Amino acid sequence: MKALLPRASASARSRLAGAGLIVIAAALVAALVLASVAIGYAAFDVPSAMADLLAGRTTLPALVLWELRIPRALLGALVGFSLGLTGAVLQGYLRNPLADPGILGISSAAALGAVMVFYGGLAGSLSLALPLGGIAGAALAALGINLLAARGTGTLGLILAGVGLSSLAGALTALALNLAPNSYAALEIVFWLMGSLADRSMDHVWLCLPLMGLGWILMLSTARALDALALGEDTAASLGFDLVSVRLRIVTGAALAVGSGVAVSGAVGFVGLVVPHLVRPLVGSRPGASLWPSGLLGAALVLGADIAIRLLPSRPELKLGVITALVGAPFLIGLLFRRQGRT
Repeated sequence: MKALLPRASASARSRLAGAGLIVIAAALVAALVLASVAIGYAAFDVPSAMADLLAGRTTLPALVLWELRIPRALLGALVGFSLGLTGAVLQGYLRNPLADPGILGISSAAALGAVMVFYGGLAGSLSLALPLGGIAGAALAALGINLLAARGTGTLGLILAGVGLSSLAGALTALALNLAPNSYAALEIVFWLMGSLADRSMDHVWLCLPLMGLGWILMLSTARALDALALGEDTAASLGFDLVSVRLRIVTGAALAVGSGVAVSGAVGFVGLVVPHLVRPLVGSRPGASLWPSGLLGAALVLGADIAIRLLPSRPELKLGVITALVGAPFLIGLLFRRQGRT
């Protein structure tokens, strides 16, 4: 009995630390959303513009706020939360610290769907054709992965299927670039693939929000199963968890959240890989406890990177995916060196 007390107290401390981390991360995200709304290329009185917006006055500052800045801030939080949450879920499920939202090939398939819209010339005829193409690509990829998951394919099989799907989507994207009718079309595709939140509207928010929300619910529902899977699949099954159901919820949730995120923002890398590494030591290395903090810190990272883009003097502005890679890659390399030094 006495031997169990240290474990119980350690678990209680881990839960308390996780709850405190969620509160701090949520406050940070709220502050960064307000900062994102306040910062932009056009200088005007933001409180006055907000008052005009709430009063229904169609002044120029109010239009800029509603049409450009608010959608950009909201999408930064939504995309970042999706990437951070998905990275934490996949790392916990696959028990692989190098897993990220692209490991199942859904990100690459969503990018391919958007590129096909570019290539087919539909992007100019319909304002939401691009994100809809990305969502269609992610849906097809998720269907294929779910068919494998439903047949009881193990984690190794899902990883191999994801690698194959990602390679195929990447090859088809390169083929579309190679066969682009002119250099301007190819350049536009390349710029979109780098990721950006610029020039997005509330239509993009309303399009991706329901899909992301459903994906979050599915992935968050696997928190207890992820804690059990840390002990092995046989142990999780003996505790009463249906591993096929868990696998389907994870794959479907990741497809909805990441696919719709890629559809509206392009490819934004390293967020889902780096953020769970930051969170895990703070929650006692419990996969289930890292989900909410990873999502919130992912939102904070994307918002911070997008704010930094607007503060930099370079014009045209840098792409979001470039900034997250420049921040994430050195951090990950340093983290690996530090862990290697400990061993």
